[in-house]
Amino acid sequence: MSSEGSEAADAARTDPLVQVGLDRLRRRTSMKWRAFPEDVLPLWVAEMDVPLAPAVAEALRDAIDLGDTGYPYGPAYAEALADFAHDRWHWDGLRVDRTAIVPDVMLGVVELLRLVTDPGDAVVVCSPVYPPFYAFVGHDGREVVEAPLGADLRIDFGTLEEAFVRARSGGRRRAAFLMSNPHNPTGVVHTREELCAAAELARTHQVRVVSDEIHAPLALAGATFTPFLSVPGAENGFAVTSASKAWNLPGLKAALAIAGPESAADLRRMPEEVSHGPSHLGVIAHTAALRSGREWLDELRAGLDANRRLLGDLVARHLPGVTYRQPEGTYLAWLDCTALGLHTDAPAGPGIVSDLAGPARMFLDRARVALSSGHAFGTGGAGCVRLNFATSPAILREALARMGRAVAEL
Repeated sequence: MSSEGSEAADAARTDPLVQVGLDRLRRRTSMKWRAFPEDVLPLWVAEMDVPLAPAVAEALRDAIDLGDTGYPYGPAYAEALADFAHDRWHWDGLRVDRTAIVPDVMLGVVELLRLVTDPGDAVVVCSPVYPPFYAFVGHDGREVVEAPLGADLRIDFGTLEEAFVRARSGGRRRAAFLMSNPHNPTGVVHTREELCAAAELARTHQVRVVSDEIHAPLALAGATFTPFLSVPGAENGFAVTSASKAWNLPGLKAALAIAGPESAADLRRMPEEVSHGPSHLGVIAHTAALRSGREWLDELRAGLDANRRLLGDLVARHLPGVTYRQPEGTYLAWLDCTALGLHTDAPAGPGIVSDLAGPARMFLDRARVALSSGHAFGTGGAGCVRLNFATSPAILREALARMGRAVAEL
């Protein structure tokens, strides 16, 4: 398509991804837009280049006008999530009395792991995976055991079972499996069959499952999100989620921990002070998103679907040799750049999001495009980058053109 045709197609889109120009984005003070110099196009951290959903903005304005900035109270957030789960995922198993409000998803994960494991116990993760899985688990005195994904970037159940065996070895009494559902960074949306297999294996090896479902509302066309707690065998598991990623609310802290029916007693042991961490405005915003921001979400998902296809075209045009598997969900793309041969200097050890190595370092230095460095995602990540495509098509085209010129000059 010609540049004129591309611009006309962009103008015809109605999704939030085309509503904020680069000049306005540069005025933002959040991490995405301030961590790098102004000549860098930031496609790294999981913030979207969108305006706030009108329903969320209205709810926040009403709260501010009322001076409603006290402490969070009541089950409205959990009730909104239960209604959303019923309408979108046909799941009626989310019981409000089996939820707890937590400051954000990763802090909720840590608190749940504290309930079902002890310091020195093992937590299994499927690498490459979201770097804070390593950092938060390790900082809390648990050992990370990796179960690398298969070549198709999906769960390898033979490898997962071996990891469960290792996690329970050495006299450890307890172990957990920290799952990313949908998976970050690959964008894989686990099928119901895969989740059933994971639940069965975990039962067999007495491993408790904590499912990070923060990207759950962002399953894209052709994929169906399945809540882990909705499958047989997951009754003793947990999930943690929020509206943060789907409605771009990471600065408005609030999340929900959800227990399966056999885990309700464990959840009740969570310290009361954990519920003091979420922001009242965060609870208001997330509740409004789930209740009244669904049309906005559907427009966003349509835009993300268009962008993931556009990204495929741009990678093929500008980055020969780089492998791109179209994600099934999220707004994250995992690009395998190992053919560029730039990853031999990656520092040892995953989990450090801010460190750049290999292709991510090259693209920042030579193309002035910031991406997440694959080595931070653990085994299987060296030589890869994670790209956030929740931006305008114009920024995406410019970023990939810059990246292509940098590769051509190697």
